Amino acid sequence: MKRLLLCSAVAAVFVASLAQARITRIEITTTESPTFGGYSWPGVGQYEKVVGKAFGEVSPHDRQNREIVDIEFAPRNARGNVEYSFNFYILKPIDLSKGAGKMMYEPPNRGGKTWSALGRVSGGGDDPGSITDPAVLANAFLMPRGYTISWSGWEDLGTLDTFNASANFPVARFQPTAANPTGTITGPSYEYIVVGNAAASVALTYAAATLDKAQATLTHRVHLNDAPQVVPASGWNYNADGTAISLAGGSFVANDIYEFAYTAKDPKVNGLGFAAVRDWMEFLRYERRDDHGNANPLARHIKRVYTEISSQPGRLLNDFRHLGFNETESGRKAFDGHMQWIAAGNGINMNYRFSQSGRTERNRQNHLFIEGRFPFANVKTFDPITRKVDSRYASCEKTDTCPLGVEIYSANEYWVKSASLLHTDPTGRHDLPDSKYTRNYFMSSMRHGTAASPGGPGTLPGRGLCQQADNPLNSAPVQRALFIALDEWATEGRKPPNSRVPKLRDGTLVPPLPQSGMGFPNIPSPFADGPGPLVTYTGLKTTRYHFDYGLHFYDTGIATINPPTFPFTTPSYQDDPRNGPIYPSFIPKTDGDGNDIAGVRLADVTVPLATYTGWALRRGAQASDGCEAAGQFIPFAMTEAQRGADPRPSVAARYATFAAYHAKVRDALNDMVEDRLLLCEDTASEEARLMQAGINRGVPAPVGGVLPAVETLKACQPHHHGHHHGHHQHHHDDD
Repeated sequence: MKRLLLCSAVAAVFVASLAQARITRIEITTTESPTFGGYSWPGVGQYEKVVGKAFGEVSPHDRQNREIVDIEFAPRNARGNVEYSFNFYILKPIDLSKGAGKMMYEPPNRGGKTWSALGRVSGGGDDPGSITDPAVLANAFLMPRGYTISWSGWEDLGTLDTFNASANFPVARFQPTAANPTGTITGPSYEYIVVGNAAASVALTYAAATLDKAQATLTHRVHLNDAPQVVPASGWNYNADGTAISLAGGSFVANDIYEFAYTAKDPKVNGLGFAAVRDWMEFLRYERRDDHGNANPLARHIKRVYTEISSQPGRLLNDFRHLGFNETESGRKAFDGHMQWIAAGNGINMNYRFSQSGRTERNRQNHLFIEGRFPFANVKTFDPITRKVDSRYASCEKTDTCPLGVEIYSANEYWVKSASLLHTDPTGRHDLPDSKYTRNYFMSSMRHGTAASPGGPGTLPGRGLCQQADNPLNSAPVQRALFIALDEWATEGRKPPNSRVPKLRDGTLVPPLPQSGMGFPNIPSPFADGPGPLVTYTGLKTTRYHFDYGLHFYDTGIATINPPTFPFTTPSYQDDPRNGPIYPSFIPKTDGDGNDIAGVRLADVTVPLATYTGWALRRGAQASDGCEAAGQFIPFAMTEAQRGADPRPSVAARYATFAAYHAKVRDALNDMVEDRLLLCEDTASEEARLMQAGINRGVPAPVGGVLPAVETLKACQPHHHGHHHGHHQHHHDDD
């Protein structure tokens, strides 16, 4: 009898393990050992590349997985579980005993790897193991420290069957929903269409449930605030299977706005992407092999996992935390820390029926796709619209599985993403305290990411569709310093630098209008093709509305009204309560140069040669609409004679000699090191860059005409009291 009971208990454990969400099989398709052309880092050695596919499954009945919208309608296997698959890419020390026991994991941005700025590498694209330049590799950030680096697909971008191991484009694969008890799942869906070049047809995210054009509406406009004009049914057509639309006798006009509302069918259970990330972290950190005996390539090595993201996957991780996915199904942490870059307080359009995770709202693009919904902050707040109290960390606090976080974001997020809601309450009346798990760092005067070169003497960065030259500020050195601070927080308990954000209480966080109140000066435009002689300022800011997607949407993720307002109910999209209840948001106040006062100020902003903004406006047919992710670079006049009506002092008036300018630069860099916002290993390249930038923008040449040699900053000298990190510092983490 005891033997029978023992066998029954073993069987029960086995069945339970099969029911648990997990990675069931990995398939390694490419191994390159060594990779990086055989380069070897002192103390760490050579790296290898491991590329392949992973297959997992989740129980639709599990407490955590029930958060995934429509999982009850997903196809199931013989065990009653829902399957998914994805690609992965891993770079690891060949000798793991020489590794740090730490992993940097990056959820790809639309399938692409964006780590190169943080990693201080160039080249390689989506196959970073192909970088072979020894100068680039010697200067790398993560490999000399013994980090394992990994990526995996979380977003359904195609089929794994077409995976190209040399391109290494990480995707995930989820099956469309099965029929519900009443038949094929259909529902309202919506496309916001802006094409970069004239296009004959546009693919729909989901196939139309009917080809009856009377059941769909297409509109067209040039500017965001133009009244949308309905395109008659005779003016457009479906293709044969309802997966694309085209205009009759013409093409979609580049950069104009088209909106299409229709009934779609066969949604995908895109929320499985959260489970795919969670289960992959659990496998790599805690499992020795898969169900088929295939070894985990990192078995028993990883003690800490930190993320690095850029934009879209940061919004993924915001929802990942809020929905409780940092708790693995065995009750352990998936991630120890999240380093978020340009995500702020926004979520992602993913865990909804007919979701479109690639959408991101900005001043002029992808409105009406829900991403910015309460809660916005990492501390609990009360929402006066929904009457709920919540936090992005509420779920993990209940299970003691919260990751630490450093939220780093640009000025652009205030203008186009309502970033102030990360650190103000939903009424817009109060600043919020820090979460005990996170710190917030506003990168003053920056665009969304880094996309421009500052140009040489007499030149400007490119401006694309925008009225002014783009903003060349680069936050990567600060990100590296805060990545180290995040690791110290997780491993040593040493808290990172204090948050740096604009605040309501000290007047550095303000409404965008009037212009006199926010501080931006009236600057003569360097370009003659603008709307006027001055740099245009309109105060354009994206509004965060609470939209009505139908009854119970905010509980179920299933819209019965989509889009929620169509066409826009008023001629103006900004801050108009007729479009829905508004969560007030604000922007950073500027100084007299037009540079943001609060936040983490790069030396470029502390010792300025120009005005840098996180916002920009378009030129051409769509003039003065938002220029989305771009910012502006508006240089100071070089001399007082050239200054004219410009209210900003010239470069010559600010820096009488090169020595004066150089001393200010060194002081600014030294302060950043002291504040743990810059690593000593990055100071030499930053100082050299800033010296050359000064010469390019009119700072007098140094005595003798030769730039001085870079010398060690006081904060980086061995005898200096402080805590800083050398380039090749490396130690094991055996906690």
